[in-house]
Amino acid sequence: MSKDKPGGIMETVRTVVYAMLIAGLVRTAAFEPFNIPSGSMIPSLLIGDYLFVSKYAYGYSRHSMPFSIGPSGGRIMEAMPERGDVIVFKKPPENKVDYIKRVVGLPGDRIQVKGGILHINGTPVERRRIEDFVDRGDRDGNIFRAHQYVEILPGGRQHRIIETHGDNGPADNTSEYRVPAGHYFMMGDNRDNSADSRFLSDVGYVPAENLVGRAEVLFFSGDGTAALWEVWRWPWAIRYSRLFQGIE
Repeated sequence: MSKDKPGGIMETVRTVVYAMLIAGLVRTAAFEPFNIPSGSMIPSLLIGDYLFVSKYAYGYSRHSMPFSIGPSGGRIMEAMPERGDVIVFKKPPENKVDYIKRVVGLPGDRIQVKGGILHINGTPVERRRIEDFVDRGDRDGNIFRAHQYVEILPGGRQHRIIETHGDNGPADNTSEYRVPAGHYFMMGDNRDNSADSRFLSDVGYVPAENLVGRAEVLFFSGDGTAALWEVWRWPWAIRYSRLFQGIE
């Protein structure tokens, strides 16, 4: 028995190492989990959502690696995002914090917001009013309500947006932006509560190198009414209708 123990321990160590290497490879090259800590993408994504991001969707850059380890210099196997994709990216200019927004402007586009209406290359984007967005906002049961619209981007892709201050929010009337080559213009679906490309000194245009991946599917969602230690409340805190939903 004493002769078998070292071999058994080494076999366990090898198994753990192999498992970690495989998990690291999957996380780097295929899918990485992210959670949503803020409300900037309401109603598409809610605080407490957990999702998988495809790392291969746009090719790979140093930001595809854990801790952004690697040399700068663009992407390999690069593919261009489509307008309307929901993307995780490293927020410029510090390139350290993960942000998630929707790409509305491609390289060369002219982007402007007038009276709450998104304009792309001089043409207003169609926006259709629907029922208000209503959600229980916190552990105290306070209700959050906002005007909700379906926005139809050029090419026909549709998604929902909300306007918490109507069409008079802090970035509902902007100057015209011209998206530089190799960059993208990002906006949150919660149009009055999103730090995004409209704020050039904060986020601005996002370089292609900063793209981490495309948000693909929600695999879990909790409404925040149960703390981690409140096991007995977990069944009522899960948003079951959002589990395993694709992201539009």
